[in-house]
Amino acid sequence: METQSLIVFLIIGGVAGWLAGLLMKGGGFGLIGNIIVGIIGAVIGGYVFGMLGISAGGIIGGIITATVGAAILLFIVGLIKR
Repeated sequence: METQSLIVFLIIGGVAGWLAGLLMKGGGFGLIGNIIVGIIGAVIGGYVFGMLGISAGGIIGGIITATVGAAILLFIVGLIKR
């Protein structure tokens, strides 16, 4: 993976983690936490969107997919923490 792709991937992860934190009323998790939540969310979102037959391309599509996945992740974590 080239450096520019890695930077874009990390930025998308950070934005998605931050947005999911806002959506799920968890606030931010710091830069590293947002990136981690966003990257895991991208994997979850890609899996869920794939199962539903939805494809989202480009940077905006990546952010949407990762944000949805990160929101699902935070929801599940919230259930477990109870």
